[in-house]
Amino acid sequence: MTTPPIWRGMTRDALDAAYNNSAAVAGSADLVQGWRERSAAIRARPGARLDVVYGPAPRMRFDYFPCGRAAAPVFVFIHGGYWQRNEKETFAFVAEGPRPHGIDVVVLGYTLAPDKRLTGIVAEIFAALGHLAEHAGEFGFDARRIFVGGWSAGGHLTAAVAHHPAFRGGLPISGIFELEPIRLSYLNEKVLLDADEVERMSPLRQASVPTPPLRISVGGAELPELVRQSTDYAKALQDRGLPARLSVLPGRHHFSIMEEIARPDGALTNELTELIAATS
Repeated sequence: MTTPPIWRGMTRDALDAAYNNSAAVAGSADLVQGWRERSAAIRARPGARLDVVYGPAPRMRFDYFPCGRAAAPVFVFIHGGYWQRNEKETFAFVAEGPRPHGIDVVVLGYTLAPDKRLTGIVAEIFAALGHLAEHAGEFGFDARRIFVGGWSAGGHLTAAVAHHPAFRGGLPISGIFELEPIRLSYLNEKVLLDADEVERMSPLRQASVPTPPLRISVGGAELPELVRQSTDYAKALQDRGLPARLSVLPGRHHFSIMEEIARPDGALTNELTELIAATS
């Protein structure tokens, strides 16, 4: 018996493979372990403010890495892991790209699925931005220059909170902007999306809502579905006259693309500094 397709001509098995970034990249677990080791060293340095509380749930915490300049802009980074794995402690290494350019960095934690539905996770990120805007004076950054970015599921969360009044501009990296294939795949065993949540929480389906400038990026060597997600989202925004730009980084896969924000001379660090300059 032939298995029927369920998404863009793909069977369930093909769809599962189309979104399995860890399986698609050889040595991905070693790359993530390397991030953990780099991040542990950065978190141990003087000046970092760790585990700052922004809400009641245990994972509603953030780590703050100042650049050393007064009234600096801040880059709020949201980690990935398909909303169901990873933690902020693994991603402190991203601070090494923006900080030499005079940009403070915040790395956000949030509750993971299935402990919270996606609607609740988005609400936590929204709350974090409100907390940061309210308490900017305590940290010394400029509340008028809060920029948000994230990788993979964090790219989705970046786009999902772009309507927050404190959100000045965004850098979604290798994000998910249409959630229906997530609902239909193995990933939904923990994320627990239903049709209503797919409609409300898919940035692609909400692309008519005005957003601040977004610099959308994806690796040229990523899985085709990931490339399509970013391409479709950028086009949907552009077709509506909204300020979005797409960058496809040649040779970068789902994990190696992170080096482009973790280096001072990285392509995504450059995107961020240009975005800040253009909107300040």
